[in-house]
Amino acid sequence: VGAAKGRMSSLTQKRRALAGQVPSNYVPGLGRGATGFTTRSDIGPARYQQGGEDQVPQGMPGAAPAPQNQQVTPQERNVVSFGQAPQGYVPGAGRGVSLKADEQQAPGTKGEDLGDSNYSEFFGYGEQLFKDANYDEDDREADAVWEAVDDTMDMRRKERREAREKEELRKYRSKLPTLHSQFADIKRELGDLSKDDWLNIPDANDIGAKKRKAPEKERFMPAPDSLLAQAQAEQGSHAQLDDRQQTMGGIATVAGTASQMTDLNKVGEGRNTYLQLKLDRVSDSVSGQTVVDPKGYLTDLNSSIKNQSADVGDIKQARLLLKSAITSNPKHAPAWIAAARLEVIAGKVAQARNLIVQGCEATPLNEDIWLEASTMHPPDQAKKIVAQAVQHLPTSVPLWMRASDLETEDKHKRRVLRRSLELIPDSERLWKAAVELETEESARVLLTRAVEEGCCPLSVDLWLALARLEDYSNAKKVLNDARKKVPSEPQIWFTAARLEEANGNAQNVSKILERSIRQFTDMRLKIADDRDFWHQQAEEAERSGYPGVAEGLVRVSIDVNVIPSERRRIWEAEAEALLDRGAVHCARTVYACLLQILNTKKKIWMAAAQLEKKHGTPEALDALLKKATTMCPKAWPLWLMGAKEKWINGDLPGARTILGEAFKINPDNEEIWLAAVKLENENNEMQRARTLLEKARVQAGTERVWMQSAMLEREAGDKEAHAKLLQEGLAKYPQFDKLWMMTIQAHRAAGLIEKARDAYTEGCAKCPQSIPLWLVAVNFEREAGQVNKARSLLDKGRLKNPKCPELWLETIRLEVSLEGGKKLASTRLAQALQECPSSGILWSEAILLEPRQQRKAKSVDAIKNCENDPFVICTVARLFHADRKLEKARTWFNRAVTLNPDFGDAWAYWYKLEAQHGSDMTRGEVSRRCAEAKPKHGEVWQVVCKRPGNKFKDDYKARLMAVVEAVQDR
Repeated sequence: VGAAKGRMSSLTQKRRALAGQVPSNYVPGLGRGATGFTTRSDIGPARYQQGGEDQVPQGMPGAAPAPQNQQVTPQERNVVSFGQAPQGYVPGAGRGVSLKADEQQAPGTKGEDLGDSNYSEFFGYGEQLFKDANYDEDDREADAVWEAVDDTMDMRRKERREAREKEELRKYRSKLPTLHSQFADIKRELGDLSKDDWLNIPDANDIGAKKRKAPEKERFMPAPDSLLAQAQAEQGSHAQLDDRQQTMGGIATVAGTASQMTDLNKVGEGRNTYLQLKLDRVSDSVSGQTVVDPKGYLTDLNSSIKNQSADVGDIKQARLLLKSAITSNPKHAPAWIAAARLEVIAGKVAQARNLIVQGCEATPLNEDIWLEASTMHPPDQAKKIVAQAVQHLPTSVPLWMRASDLETEDKHKRRVLRRSLELIPDSERLWKAAVELETEESARVLLTRAVEEGCCPLSVDLWLALARLEDYSNAKKVLNDARKKVPSEPQIWFTAARLEEANGNAQNVSKILERSIRQFTDMRLKIADDRDFWHQQAEEAERSGYPGVAEGLVRVSIDVNVIPSERRRIWEAEAEALLDRGAVHCARTVYACLLQILNTKKKIWMAAAQLEKKHGTPEALDALLKKATTMCPKAWPLWLMGAKEKWINGDLPGARTILGEAFKINPDNEEIWLAAVKLENENNEMQRARTLLEKARVQAGTERVWMQSAMLEREAGDKEAHAKLLQEGLAKYPQFDKLWMMTIQAHRAAGLIEKARDAYTEGCAKCPQSIPLWLVAVNFEREAGQVNKARSLLDKGRLKNPKCPELWLETIRLEVSLEGGKKLASTRLAQALQECPSSGILWSEAILLEPRQQRKAKSVDAIKNCENDPFVICTVARLFHADRKLEKARTWFNRAVTLNPDFGDAWAYWYKLEAQHGSDMTRGEVSRRCAEAKPKHGEVWQVVCKRPGNKFKDDYKARLMAVVEAVQDR
């Protein structure tokens, strides 16, 4: 108990010691490592008392008692005092409350809104956290790097993003079309309204409730008597003269009186007449087109008007300037020439001649001023001037040429030129002019002298001219001498090669050209590595009639700057380019060089054979194909081409021989077997064709062989053999749709309706993806009158083959053929276009289903959806033909057959247009192009050409005529 009392007494003493004044820097618990904190009682009152700064607040230790008579307001009594707020304090900023718009911030404070409402998980705060920080070069460089990274990533995804956005926009527009697209067809129909329809459109009534202002009534003011009197005096006629007119002289205008009033209409008419006359003067009276040069209009005006005061002033000023130039430097020839020309422009020719003569005397060693003087004087005086000039300048070639031009007779010209050559023997221009005036023998002598030492031994033109005038032996010597004098000139070598070819020495051509390129390479000339230069020379030689030189030039330069691995690509491209430019022999040489290295490539042999077939002779083609089949015995197209060429040229035994050799090397190739069968069938050798097909079914029993066997028996009329072959073929190849179609046709021709129906049912089950088989089945039911079955078959076919435009087209035509089915056909057409929006045959049918007045608008929609579809282009051309717009129709037909030359119906419609409105030349051109294109497809084309009994062989003109008769306009 005593110990406890002792501890309590010590605590009491401590409390008493602490009850005094606390030091200003005292922090409780700091000695034992505690962290200081502040409580509400430590802060003190929120407001200072009236006693001053040193007064201790009420309730704190050492505070003075409150005076009893002091009045405390309720607001002061209820306020919890926390002391004075620090400077810049923003209430609520700690928990994210922002300032109000009408509150002003203290200077130096930040106004960021860092609350939750201004924060995003992805972007962060809406405001920049470091906007007050300094933006230095490192920050700028970092931003640039990140921007470059963003741009690179954006470019990598740009194409896919744009494609995706475009597809999403298309799907969105298909579901929610815009008003513009919904009313596009109605807007286009407004273009067909006539002028009367536009005028008859009623005006929209103004139903606004605005108060209209009543129109003001017109006011009329009475005219004064003076105005009426003046009008009567101006327009009326006088029967007598007044006193002033009698006194001053009759009917003359009295002095001091006002003249008659000016008629402004007359003034305007006169001005228009004057302008019309000026325009007529500068216009073409024949064609009505203006001939005014817009660029040189002002120059023409200045040249046509020479007497203007401004021009006179300019001439005077120029004359003074040139006179000053001549006076200051009389030896300056251009000043004399300019002064003389100025006088010519001013029309003072005599003064100009005097000036130019003075200039010649002042500057006798300038040839330009002598030439100018000779042009300003008449020919007789010009001769004297030139004679004086050559005395001062005996070595001036232009002066001697001018002297020769002033002579009128050839003998005088020869004399002048020979005199000039005595003084200037190294002038090539003078030698050429002299040679042109001489005969052949004299020219040879002159040229021999011209190429000697001391004259012009380096002139290539003179050497070549001399070689052309010499015979073969002398020409060789001349060219050899020329090569010694000018070894770097390629034209000398090329001329020597042409000389050898012209004289029948073709074996020397290649030697000369090989030596030339070897010498150019040794001399390190640039042309030795220029392939384009050698090819240009080869083309020029071929155009000039030197095929041997052209071949030699190609051969010697074929390997220039070409690595072995790039030979085929470069040489094939060069051959095609040479063919496009018309250099056939050069292209043939390139293919020959290519085949020497790559003689086992079928594609190269085919290209060379096509070149010979188009541009060569049958003998050359036959020789080439023999080499080709020797080098590539497995390339069956080469064998077939050789046999076909023999057959076309009438050599049937030769064609059989080629096919027999092909059978030995390719016994299992169906193309060769079928080609042999076609050869015998076209020549009415039915038994030989049967025999070949029997062997083919054993050795190369493919689907096509069985089909051809059945077709042969059908053409021969043997129905039993035809049916038997079809049955055996289907047993082996049940997936071959053409055998099923032939079976359906055979049963239908025999009247076996149920068997035909069973055949197409089984065929569609075995070949569900065969669109032609579905169409054959539908046509069979339509011809049998079973429209519901045909519609059911079409529905099944579309389920098996979605997005098939051919089946949709047949569905639409089925509904159109029924009475009252156009409305349902339009519905089916809309469904088809939604499923196949880029189908040309469906858009073509949509155009033809529209009334004639609305087809143009529909064709615009069709072209937008499938711009380069031959079906749509052909249909548009047919519309132009129906509207008698023949040139446009021809243009669109040409575009259709250019896009797809295999589209036979387009050729037929085009020929039909020419048959109705064209000439024999246009019809022949269409039939010729059709025969070259050899079309095999087309809705009407295939029906006509494959109809049993039609044997057109390869006569495409006959096929075209038959299809033209079958096509119908809709």
